[in-house]
Amino acid sequence: MAMEGSTLLCVPLVAKTVEQMAADMAAAKAAGADVVEIRLDHLSAFRPRVDLEFLLKGRPLPALVTYRPKWEGGEYEGDDNQRFEALRFAMDLGAEYVDIELKVAEEFVRLISGKKPENFKLIVSSHNYQSTPSSEELGSLVARIQAVGADIVKIATTAVDIVDVTRMFQVIVHCQVPMIGLVMGERGVISRLLCPKFGGYLTFGTLDAGKESAPGQPTISDLRNVYNIRKIRADTKVYGIVGKPVGHSKSPILHNAAFKSVGFNAVYVPLLVDDLANFLSAYCSPDFAGFSCTIPHKEAAVTCCDEIDPIAKSIGAVNTIVRRPADGKLVGHNTDYIGAISAIEDGIRGSRAKDAAVSPLAGKLFVVIGAGGAGKALAYGAKEKGARVVIANRTYERARELANLIGGLALTLAELESFHPEGGMILANTTSIGMHPNVKDTPLSKQALKYYAVVFDAVYTPKVTRLLREAKEAGAAVVSGEEMFIRQAMGQFELFTGLAAPESLMRNIISSL
Repeated sequence: MAMEGSTLLCVPLVAKTVEQMAADMAAAKAAGADVVEIRLDHLSAFRPRVDLEFLLKGRPLPALVTYRPKWEGGEYEGDDNQRFEALRFAMDLGAEYVDIELKVAEEFVRLISGKKPENFKLIVSSHNYQSTPSSEELGSLVARIQAVGADIVKIATTAVDIVDVTRMFQVIVHCQVPMIGLVMGERGVISRLLCPKFGGYLTFGTLDAGKESAPGQPTISDLRNVYNIRKIRADTKVYGIVGKPVGHSKSPILHNAAFKSVGFNAVYVPLLVDDLANFLSAYCSPDFAGFSCTIPHKEAAVTCCDEIDPIAKSIGAVNTIVRRPADGKLVGHNTDYIGAISAIEDGIRGSRAKDAAVSPLAGKLFVVIGAGGAGKALAYGAKEKGARVVIANRTYERARELANLIGGLALTLAELESFHPEGGMILANTTSIGMHPNVKDTPLSKQALKYYAVVFDAVYTPKVTRLLREAKEAGAAVVSGEEMFIRQAMGQFELFTGLAAPESLMRNIISSL
């Protein structure tokens, strides 16, 4: 068992055979679990006495035995009496926990009354697969579960919106008995990751993806190695990536490893957010200390922050929000442009070292392909460094709009082909041209690239795009989009922690992904 006061990690066993369950139990122990949940309803042919003896005798970990009926989201379709008998037998064999549903708990409690072993705990559970009730309803549900004689209260609800999770956290914090409180689905994932912060008794982690016993369960490996769940305490600060979708983001892997390496007491989680303003007003405690913003929330973040860094305001996009400790105000920043511009500056310095006080972009002709969010960020960044900026876009209107805003020149992509008023220009592609799977595409011909000294491509899948390959062949210094991703993340890390980013660690992680 884990130390007193820390959340137990429980691996659900959902195999079809007892042999596979026994093998999974051994794997769960090796993976660092504290408890296994034996889901009897998943076994294809269950013989109560024989199989329970086989599973519980000599088990490597404490066991929680569950025999979930169809009407509560499980697989069992038979008679309740048979189910009760099997659960009672598991208790007699020394199972540390048995889970029974609230609907039939009184009956089961009567059946085992006076027969409970000393170290045995009864979990009484309630599952809601549609939504998460109000705080009042959750509170009275806890009281009902306690009243039937539960040693541990378990409530699982479903997140319709990430804001629903705040109600579960509130109830867990105020519950007088041990409580397992989880919110199912992708919008509820933080209820599983932040259990130790709010005092949840137990959280579930699967052995592998695909072996979930409920929607939204992470793997035990991710709980331990990505989110460092063993280190999360009540005073741990929470950061995260706010987006829709967020499931594929590599940011949690990157930031959690960086936090760990410098001993910063924080965790970084994925936050699937539908409405940014609602999210920020619900998660307003100082413990939710900062957020990375990705698609589609970068523009909305500008209006949701209390203060905006001037450049982020000019760009009209925020990719980092920090809660200022002094007054709790939300301050918006944009590290995308810093990431890209500093990478390009270093690309130039690589070929010609210069006085660091003056940007090597000063006075240069800087051509930006694309007039979207990233195009804006680069155009403003280059302008701020003293470059003369040209915007090239498929639709001339969009190019002209951005060029007018920053006092630059506008071109169509077709015109860019023959645009070379001088040599040694800088090119930055901020469109998705050349991105996987369209790796044969490029925004500019190899012939036109010979007029550029440095070429940057915001696309980082593939790492070397056709544009970068041909630019290199034409003699230009090249800067990849991966470089921008690493640097914007380093910028975020520094805003979050006030510490220097562990650059080599972050680079190693990105190159290994």
